[in-house]
Amino acid sequence: MAGFRELGLAPWLVAQAEQLGLSRPTPVQAACIPPTLQGRDCMGCAKTGSGKTAAFVLPILQKLSEDPYGIFCLVLTPTRELAYQIAEQFRVLGKPLGLKDCIIVGGMDMVAQALDLSRKPHVVIATPGRLADHLRSSNTFSLKKIKFLVLDEADRLLEQGCTDFTKDLEVILAAVPAARQTLLFSATLTDTLNELKGLAMNKPFFWESQSEVRTVEQLDQRYLLVPERVKDAYLVHLIQTFQDQHEDWSIIIFTNTCKNCQILNMMMKRFNFPSVALHSMLKQKQRFAALAKFKSSVFKILIATDVASRGLDIPTVQVVINHNTPGLPKIYIHRVGRTARAGRHGIAITLVTQYDIHLVHAIEEQIKMKLQEFSMEERDVLGILTQVNVVRRECEIKLEATDFDEKKEINKRKQMILEGKDPDLEEKRKTELARIKKKNNEFRARVQQTLQEKQELQMRRKLRKRVRRQQKAAGKES
Repeated sequence: MAGFRELGLAPWLVAQAEQLGLSRPTPVQAACIPPTLQGRDCMGCAKTGSGKTAAFVLPILQKLSEDPYGIFCLVLTPTRELAYQIAEQFRVLGKPLGLKDCIIVGGMDMVAQALDLSRKPHVVIATPGRLADHLRSSNTFSLKKIKFLVLDEADRLLEQGCTDFTKDLEVILAAVPAARQTLLFSATLTDTLNELKGLAMNKPFFWESQSEVRTVEQLDQRYLLVPERVKDAYLVHLIQTFQDQHEDWSIIIFTNTCKNCQILNMMMKRFNFPSVALHSMLKQKQRFAALAKFKSSVFKILIATDVASRGLDIPTVQVVINHNTPGLPKIYIHRVGRTARAGRHGIAITLVTQYDIHLVHAIEEQIKMKLQEFSMEERDVLGILTQVNVVRRECEIKLEATDFDEKKEINKRKQMILEGKDPDLEEKRKTELARIKKKNNEFRARVQQTLQEKQELQMRRKLRKRVRRQQKAAGKES
């Protein structure tokens, strides 16, 4: 494979990459850097941990060095933590340029961010919601001269669901020039490929990692079949086993809700495991602190929701445990991609209950390989079952006392206000819709009951007629 210099990168940039340990380009870098330098739009789909960030950072820095001005590049990403990680790569690789960057994410002071934007940094790294808020409320900066628009984890930004970025992206795309280069990267890009092609119009170049298996070869993927009621006991025993065998290993545990994340973290601390939680209900400073402590190995266990499943590069992670089986295969791919990065080895274990078998089959079909069973002694788990269940209930009671659910409701109201909605009006609409839905269901039930009664009446009549016919026939014979 050709070196970075053969790809068309300047000597100073090659030297800077080598200082970071990037001696030879990965396949996604070798494929995507040349067309980007040629001025083409680029869509790259490659496995987690394959160097996608450097695939767009390096050519952007080269173009910036030829014609430096601000704001030159806008990078959009779905999570705040990933925004800071991308900014770090820009800073380190762009140090010889004296690169100025600006991070625009939620949970931070908007006035300070507006001041940073007005100073015209070279690169803006943002989450869509907060950047759209600035565009709606401020005219102290302009994105009309940007040369590059980058969508990292592009499929997540463009998909519609519980956190829909559509409206915010419409505001941002209206503020950027049509004459720009658009770069789109993700590990699971193909799901929204048609939408992405609509964004990239400048002689687009598309590259997808050619591999039968959708996850990296160095990743050992296992499942552990557990009854729903004893899942937590299996998790505690699993962590204890890894801690006893490899006390220097770092572990990420993924779970499905903020509340579950918080409870599991409280439980781990009760069992004297060095853990920290990361979820969207925490303040931004707490999220950064949690991630920093985990990265620096102050805490060896990170319990997180899917805010940590995309893009985060933490080389020390050896184990990923899925406390719940992900509902979508691509969520699984991103979660397990937090380990076995950049050629290292890692293990991913998914706790599978009797209700999750169909989800495992969907995952296996998507990643094109079978998960292997992880064996554990059931006797050892049953020995701690009562203790784990008691600790879980105590932690739930303790969390309820902190008004955790109430805080979540307050955060929802705040988000609605920021989106220009009236929370009380929305609640009334929701109640009215529920009432109409209930009324419709009752009407359907009545119609169904009437039809059923009619059918039963017809059946009884037919039966009576048949009985009469049989009686007549019997009378004639006698």
